[in-house]
This record gives sequence, structure tokens and C-alpha cells, in this order.
Amino acid sequence: MGKVIGIDLGTTLSEVAVMEAGEPKIIPNAEGSNLTPSVVAISKNGERLVGQIAKRQAIVNPENTIYSIKRFMGRKWGEPPGRELPIEEDARRKSYKVTKAPNGDARVVMGNKEYSPPEISAMIIQKLKTDAEAYLGEKVTQAVITVPAYFNDSQRQATKDAGKIAGLEVLRIVNEPTAASLAYGLDKKQNETIAVYDLGGGTFDISILELGEVGTFEVKSTSGDTHLGGDDLDQRVMDWLCDEFKRDQGIDLRQDKMALQRLKEAAEKAKCELSTVQQTEVNLPFITADASGPKHLSINLTRAKLEQLVMDLVEKTLGPCKQALADAKKTSSQIDEVVLVGGQTRMPLVQQKVKQFFGKEPHKGVNPDEVVAIGAAIQAGVLTGEVERDIVLVDITPLTLGIETLGGVATPLIPRNTAIPTSKSQIFSTAADNQPSVEIHVLQGERPMAADNRTLGRFMLDGILPAPRGVPQIEVSFDIDANGLLSVKAHDKGTGKEQKITITASSGLSKEEVERMQREAETYAAEDAKRREEVETRNAADTLAYTAEKTLREHKDKIPSDLNQEVETKIAAVRSALQGTDINSIRQATQELSNTMQKIGAALYQQQPPPPPGKEGGEEGTVEGEFREV
Repeated sequence: MGKVIGIDLGTTLSEVAVMEAGEPKIIPNAEGSNLTPSVVAISKNGERLVGQIAKRQAIVNPENTIYSIKRFMGRKWGEPPGRELPIEEDARRKSYKVTKAPNGDARVVMGNKEYSPPEISAMIIQKLKTDAEAYLGEKVTQAVITVPAYFNDSQRQATKDAGKIAGLEVLRIVNEPTAASLAYGLDKKQNETIAVYDLGGGTFDISILELGEVGTFEVKSTSGDTHLGGDDLDQRVMDWLCDEFKRDQGIDLRQDKMALQRLKEAAEKAKCELSTVQQTEVNLPFITADASGPKHLSINLTRAKLEQLVMDLVEKTLGPCKQALADAKKTSSQIDEVVLVGGQTRMPLVQQKVKQFFGKEPHKGVNPDEVVAIGAAIQAGVLTGEVERDIVLVDITPLTLGIETLGGVATPLIPRNTAIPTSKSQIFSTAADNQPSVEIHVLQGERPMAADNRTLGRFMLDGILPAPRGVPQIEVSFDIDANGLLSVKAHDKGTGKEQKITITASSGLSKEEVERMQREAETYAAEDAKRREEVETRNAADTLAYTAEKTLREHKDKIPSDLNQEVETKIAAVRSALQGTDINSIRQATQELSNTMQKIGAALYQQQPPPPPGKEGGEEGTVEGEFREV
């Protein structure tokens, strides 16, 4: 069986890890970094860019550079308001265009073409997969991918679809805090109750877990906000910089997409710097121009000012912390260790608030950026049997699941924080006399009324025998698998009729669409490999031609004139082939030049004078190899 990789698909940064010799290891990307920016772009010449190279050109290509796509995964326009920012508001904040698909899903526009969020995420996963294959020297077909614990069913399914489009079989979807606890608790023997506080680029999660004696990881509760993270803190800094510049220069930078992209990078950089220094300068020359000439932005930002700007956002994380403790029936004093996960937890204000809330110094022995990918690799190792230690992972469903009943009420079947996999059944009946059918409206969320919760699916159970209201017995069963994905069944006990629905198309993509996108991704990967081979062939030809010219200049007097002429002809042939588009003719011209260059080598060595007498080896000549048995 091939290697199974663990992927942390983040809002701003993604990582990939694997088990090597029983230990988890982060795989560096092609650029040599452990962290790959979750950014995808189409360049001006139509080339697709992913990761650091996409992020680097974002300033000059803001409309075709997609970032923070995780915030649109599995979401629809006009959803009932929850913790999240409405999708319409989020779309307005992006430098790229977000449109509404016919089914209500979000779509993003890149290079004049619409893409679904799972497609964009698949491009990031494909990059991680390619880097992993280059590192391991073998093909990778399976993965474990992590998601925020508070992701709903649609968001989980969208993540699974992204993996499939990228050509991976997703063996398991794991909650990010659970993955982090695996990485943290692998070498812990004693019973511990830990809180995993995970504040990343776009999402916040808090999970309370118990680590048992024999490698048992049991999630007791989870809470969070899928729309709160480092991006929001950056936005506050950007807004403040825009306001300061407008007050000083009278120009609103929010109207300039290129200026906004520069501000976004500068805001993020300033925020990171203020984790180690007390003051930094945001200096952006030529940020914009008016009739009087170019304008420069130069503003000092102190740590105190930054903390004022983002204080309410950091304090907003404490609400879910209280909720998670209450659901786990724990007090902050019963928490043995607080583990910080996510790059945003490096901020001193975040660490200070966590310390105040839990009454103890948070644990800093794990790398907050890499711990989730490490945990995903451990889970992959558990599934493949590579991790020899007995590890039992008991996860939970983050949100209540139920159906709509009479009067538009949301009746829960599986409460939030129920251990998964799980099944639950309940008997329901008809609301009117002689009712021939019932609609099963599957819901996810904590609100008492159906309209305020998320619709996961609807299906009809018909053929019910005529009977007074309340007489027919209809058993509704919910079944959640280890990935947190749900299937629902309705069974009429009188007639034996049954209908079921597997909530799998809830990512907004049908099975056919996913398969089509998968084929497109494979085609693109083949085109990408072909383009890379083409570039390498051209580079090799250019290098050989340059080397040949240099050799002729340096040794012209030692090379026979006919051979000299032949090399010059072959160099001209290579240069001519490079002007065209036929790769085979470039290869052929390169090979012919290479063969001729070997003749030069032979000619030059033949002109070397013979060694003087008595120097043909032995004691004073070439040192002969000395061998001895060890």
C-alpha cells in the first residue's frame, strides 16, 4: 500500500505531512518551505499559479488571484444568519469577483471563467499532492484532510469533493483540534483533560478533549466560529490604514483594487511584526496618485493601537470557549493543559486572553502552524497500520441534527457533541387525516425554528395508507459516519415503505460535476507536466548552446577548423529551433550539438603532451588506490 498523506487545508496557509519510520514529518514544498499559501491565480498569459508564486503576483493581478477560498466552501447566498458573516458581505471584501450559481452556491471568477470553491481548493490540494510525490518518489492516491471542528455537513462534503477533484481518495475528514491533540498527545501517558484553542487565518475552534491511558483521545465538546480568524484582524488594520490615509490625503484607497492588495500584505506583515516588537512602520511608496502627483503611505502602528483595533475580535473567541466548557461539564480549573494552534495564536494579546480565561499559561511546545498537518499524518498512519501504538480516536458531531415538524419547529434527533459514528431513530406521525405522504426536511443547527437552521436535504415518503392523523407510525433514522457525514432514512411501519437520502451532494456539486472537474484537473496536470518538460527542454538547449559558444571562444586555436565550423552550424541549428514551437526539433538539434561537443573533448585531450619518462605511476606518479580489509 502506498503512503497516505495528511493535509491541513487552511484559509491562508496549507501543509502536508507523512509518517516516516514511525514519526510524522512535514513535507517541504517545491519552493523549500513547509507552508504553502492557500492562493491560486491565473497569470496575464493564462498560466495557473498556486502557492507562493500566486501570492507574490497578487498585487499586480488582484482580480485573478483567489485567496481565503475556505470561507466560501459549502456555503450558499442568502443563508439564514448564523455566526458567519453573510456571504454577500464577505464577497464585497474580496479583490476578486464572487458570483451566485444557479443553485445558490458561491462561485469565484478567475481568468474570465467561473470556478466552484471545491475546484479552487482542489488546485491547492493538487499542489500539495505533487510536492509530496516529488518528496516521496512515489505516487500518492490517498489522504486524510482536516477541517475546522465547527464546519457543517455541506462544508465537510465540499472539502471531501475538493480532495476527489484533486485525484485523492479522502480516507477520513478529521477535525483540526482533534488532529492537533493527536500530535500533542502522542507521547503523553497520563490522563489529561486538554483544551485545544485553534485560531487560524479564517476560522476559530475550541475543543475539550480527554486523553486516556491507552492512547484514547475522546472529544468531549467543541464550539467555534467558522468566520473568525487572522483575516479579520488584517481587515481591521486595513480599514484603519485606509481611514488614516483618507484623513491625511483625502483619497479613499478602498476604491483601488491594486492599492487594497498592497495594503492587505502590509497589514498582515505589520500584525506579524507587532508580535515581537512594540512599534512598526507601514511604508507603501506610490500607493496611489491624484492631479498633484504620486502619494505615499507612511504610518506608524504600535502594538497598543493594534490591540485596540482587534480587542473585540479576540474577546469574541471567549464565548465559544465558555460554551465548550459548559457542554463538556468542565470548569476552567479542570483543564490540565491549553494547546495553542494556528498562526494567529502567536499574537501576545491572544495568549494573554487565553491565559486569563483558563487561569494557566498556554502550552507552547508545539508549532502552531504545523501541528494540525502532523496530526493528520498520524491519523493516516493509524488507518494504514503504520502507527504501531494503539490509538482510539472518538470524535463528535459539532452541530445538532434534526427534522422539521408541525408548525415549522426544528425537532433534534442527534444533539451536538454526540460521539460519532452514531445512529438515532425516532417515531413520527402524520399531521392531517388521510395524509398520503410526508416530507422529511433534514436540518442542521441550534435554532428552535426550522427556518433559522441550515437545510441539508428534503425527500418525500409517500404511499401512506389512509388513516386518522397521529395513527401512522413513521420511523426516521439518522446515521453519521466517521467523517461526520449523514444519511437519513424514513420507514412507514404500516406499509413497510422506505425512503432514504445520503446527504452527499450538499457541497453544491453533483456527482457528475465532481467527476467532470476531476477529469479537468487530471487534464490540467498532464498539460502542466508537458509545459514543465517543454521549459526544461528549452533551458537545456539554451544552456548547451551557451556552453558550446564559450568552449569555442576559449579553445578556438586548439580546435580543427572543420570541427569548429561544424559546432557553429549545430549551435545555429539549436538557436533556430528555439525560435519555433516544435519541441522534438529542439531535442534533436540539442542531441546533435551534444554529440559534436564530444568530438571537441576528444580533440582537446589528444593534444595533451605525453607524461615524462618515469612518471607512469608507481611511487612518484599517480597515487595508486590503496585497499585494506576492515
